[in-house]
Amino acid sequence: MTFQTIQVEARGPVEIVTLDRPDALNALSEQMVAELGDYVYALKNRSDVRVVILRGAGRAFCAGLDIKENRVETNETRFQRSWRGQTQLGDLLKAIRLAPQPFIALGHGSACGGGFSLMLAADVRIGTPDLRMNAAYIKIGLGGADIGSSYFLPRLVGASLAAELLLTGRFIHADRALRLGLLSDVVAPERLLDTGLALADEMLANSPYGLALTKQALNMNIDAPSIESAFAIEDRQQVMLAGTEDHLEAMTAFVEKRAPQYLGR
Repeated sequence: MTFQTIQVEARGPVEIVTLDRPDALNALSEQMVAELGDYVYALKNRSDVRVVILRGAGRAFCAGLDIKENRVETNETRFQRSWRGQTQLGDLLKAIRLAPQPFIALGHGSACGGGFSLMLAADVRIGTPDLRMNAAYIKIGLGGADIGSSYFLPRLVGASLAAELLLTGRFIHADRALRLGLLSDVVAPERLLDTGLALADEMLANSPYGLALTKQALNMNIDAPSIESAFAIEDRQQVMLAGTEDHLEAMTAFVEKRAPQYLGR
C-alpha cells in the first residue's frame, strides 16, 4: 500500500507506523484517518506482521482532529458528514484494539483529543518526559467522552482519574501518567524508538499464536461478566495452543537450552 500521510517501515516482523504530517503536528485529517484505516484493517490477514509500533513525526505525537482542514465539498448534510467522520474514527480505534498484533504507542510532545484516543487504544504506551495528553474534545464545545476515551481510560486508570480528565480536559503529563499506570515507561527522546523496538523483540520471543491470543484474552477479560467467563477464555486458549507445533518446539527448545524457532502453526 502507498500512503501520503503515514509512513510504514518494516523491520522484519515489526512494522513502524509514523504519523507524517509534522507541519500540522500530525493532526488527523480525513486522508490520514482513511490511510490508517486501510493499514490497520489489512493487519487481520497479515501473518508477516507480528507487532506494530505507532509514533509521530516532528514535534508531537498527534494534536488531535484537524479542525483547520479544508474539507472537500460533498452533498452530505452537516450531520451526515459529522456522523461519517465520527464512526470512521471509532472504527479505526476499535480495529487497533481488535487486531491480532500488539500495538506499542510511542508518545512525545502533545497527544490531544484523537491523538489521546490513539494512545489509549494501543496495548502498551511509552512516552518521553515532554509528553502531555488530554481529552481536548470537551475544550471545543463537545463532550469529553469521545472515540473510545470513556471506554479505555477508566479501564486503564480507574473511574476517578478518568472523570477528572474527561470532565475538565486538563493535561496529564508524563510523570503523573507513569505513576498512575497510564504509561509503561518514560524515556529520553533519543531512546524512544529503541525502547519500543526492544519491547517488540521481547514479544517476538513468544509464539505467533500465543502472542495474538494473549492480546485477545486481555481485551475480552477486561469486560468479562464473571470470573468463570474469564477462566473459560483462558482455558480455551491454552488447550488450543497446547495442540500447536510451536508449543512442542518451545518445550523442546527449553529442554535443549536454545531459542525456539517458531513457524506459526
